Amino acid sequence: MKELSCINCQVINCQKQNSHYPEFCPTKELTKEQIKHIEQLYNEDNNKQISRISAEIEADFYCKYTRVEEIIEFAKRMEFKKIGIASCVGLLNESRIFANILKNNGFEVYASICKVGSMKKDEVTGLDKEKTIKTGNIMCNPILQAEILNNEETELNVVIGLCVGHDSLFYKYSNALTTTLITKDRVLAHNPVGALYQTDTYYSKLLK
Repeated sequence: MKELSCINCQVINCQKQNSHYPEFCPTKELTKEQIKHIEQLYNEDNNKQISRISAEIEADFYCKYTRVEEIIEFAKRMEFKKIGIASCVGLLNESRIFANILKNNGFEVYASICKVGSMKKDEVTGLDKEKTIKTGNIMCNPILQAEILNNEETELNVVIGLCVGHDSLFYKYSNALTTTLITKDRVLAHNPVGALYQTDTYYSKLLK
């Protein structure tokens, strides 16, 4: 049963509480000690506050607020004053618009774009120089982006369009709580879920 996980579940009893848990369900397998451990984690730092405010926003603005509005509301309820933006250089215009919206809502904003530092891919990562012909040799630098926003002591960071993997490094090194506004997908106009919606037609190749 260990090869089965939540993705195989057709019951979703953890949410609906109107049926039974499958044999492979991790909720069913939780021990009292594990539940106590998770409850203790919610009592650490501001985890309980973050969880409560997130649930409040979901309840108050379900299918009413855009992601932009939800981020603003979350930051206000958390009483954050300074928001960092970790932006892809290709989405700098979108980041400027978002920054203006944040400023109009009373936040201080500091942004760092992915090419900051002008470091070279072949020198830092050992990438074959032939791989730099199409996209250039100046590397995306998410670790430096995170360090810059850490030095600015931002309280919430927002990722706008960082590449796959680069976003992971930013999350890893950001001191501040981080959320994502835009997930990069150059083919689908930054709407990656579109590929999943089309797996029975154009993107059926993804299932082969």
